[in-house]
Amino acid sequence: QVQLVESGGGLVQAGGSLRLSCAASGRTLNFYNMAWFRQAPGKEREFVARIVGSSGSTSYADSVKARFTISRDGAKRMVYLQMNSLKPEDTAVYYCVQGTTWGQGTQVTVSS
Repeated sequence: QVQLVESGGGLVQAGGSLRLSCAASGRTLNFYNMAWFRQAPGKEREFVARIVGSSGSTSYADSVKARFTISRDGAKRMVYLQMNSLKPEDTAVYYCVQGTTWGQGTQVTVSS
């Protein structure tokens, strides 16, 4: 099975930036279909960003569009989420997802 390990979360002030990383190892046959989800306290998990296919086509939730950028490094089997202009509403645990496999999550807290 694939293993996914996120890192890069932390505490940041509103307007700041963070870059999350996801390291994929093991069975990474679906590496070219990767996504980031997040879950805030008391809320359902929500889609954040996805990068798919050999072309690296990306898509984003409306709430993060123009602020977040998902990218990948195929050789390193790494996926990234660059988060700029962070808002308190972005506070959540962020998860790297491949198919039905989820990472352990990394906490992002944005203070106002």
